[in-house]
Amino acid sequence: MLSSLLMAVFAVQASEEGFSKLQIFMQQLIDWGVGAGGRIIGAAIIFVVGRFLISFIKKLVSKLLVKRNIDASIQSFVKSLVNILLTILLIIAVIGKLGVETTSFAALLASAGVAIGMALSGNLQNFAGGLIVLLFRPFKVGDWIESQGVSGTVREIQIFHTILTTSDNKVIYIPNGALSSGTVTNYSREDTRRVEWIIGVEYGENYDRVESTVRRVLAADSRVLDTPEPFVALHALDASSVNLVIRVWVKSSDYWGVYFDMNKTIYTEFVFHFFANILLKMEQTVYFPSFVQVGEIALYYCIQIESCCGPCGQLQ
Repeated sequence: MLSSLLMAVFAVQASEEGFSKLQIFMQQLIDWGVGAGGRIIGAAIIFVVGRFLISFIKKLVSKLLVKRNIDASIQSFVKSLVNILLTILLIIAVIGKLGVETTSFAALLASAGVAIGMALSGNLQNFAGGLIVLLFRPFKVGDWIESQGVSGTVREIQIFHTILTTSDNKVIYIPNGALSSGTVTNYSREDTRRVEWIIGVEYGENYDRVESTVRRVLAADSRVLDTPEPFVALHALDASSVNLVIRVWVKSSDYWGVYFDMNKTIYTEFVFHFFANILLKMEQTVYFPSFVQVGEIALYYCIQIESCCGPCGQLQ
């Protein structure tokens, strides 16, 4: 009887202790839930407000760049960089509000950054090259450049690559690292460019008459600039021809038009004078060929002109 009573007392005490522990556990769970909920709500508020502030700052930076007439490629790059930096700061603030130690998180980011940097060393080089290109601006959107064995019009300057469009409508991506450390030829930087031709005439031809003919053709083209003055001189004595060099200055936009048109004009002038000399010699020898013979002679000399005195301009 006594033992049963003692067992009952111990059972009551054990149940009271278990209930007390359960109360303590539930209270701790409620306290933790309230704290975690508060941190989660606070982190959510920070995230929403942070995104709003990031959007506002991006718009403000965009307006400032547009107001100062900054290049379009630089605007895109700066806005992307501002967005990335502000987003990283927002993530750190949200994680800190959730109770995670930011120092350990920063150390983790640093370690991850070193690992990613070693794995993406080439891309980081291109990133640094993009910064250099945008800072020193050796070219801009719309310029015709030549680099890394390709040439084309600059369509866009991105963080890692520069996009070119070639004359036959191909799209080429050039890494900015190669552009910043290599040679870049910008054909659109200056307002004027020099056009050069090298033409050959046969031995025995009157040089003064050839030079005067060339200068007359150059003077007739309004696209050829008077300053600097057009240059015509004897360039070289080749085995089969006497070569003349012609150099003129034109606007950059007129370069190819002048180059090809002048080839045709000079060729036409030389053919005209060539046949005029032939007819003059025929007249002096009192020789009157038939129309068929004239055609055969003209065809023969056209072939000879094409083979030795054709347009052989060389661009430099």
